[in-house]
Amino acid sequence: MDSALEIARILLPILIVGGIAVFVVMRMKSKHTRGTLGKKKSKSAQSLLDSLIPFGMILGCIVAILISIIFSIPLLSTISLGSAVGLLFGYFAYEIYDKMDEN
Repeated sequence: MDSALEIARILLPILIVGGIAVFVVMRMKSKHTRGTLGKKKSKSAQSLLDSLIPFGMILGCIVAILISIIFSIPLLSTISLGSAVGLLFGYFAYEIYDKMDEN
């Protein structure tokens, strides 16, 4: 029973991170094939739009490291989960910013 719990503890972060990564990649691939990737008029707005997903991953890693320092959670698990959650939030920020009109 303990070995099954340990296996689940090892595989659960891998499944969560893999599911999030596959979701984001498939959504971006479908936007690319349809030709609906975000395009902004100004160069700075386009640069911000292109940087939202990596910024989300960096912010997720930073938050994960802080959580790992505060609580007794293994660092490797929190970094991978934090970057995956940051990837997801970065993708949602990309979608929201893409829909916004430039003034």
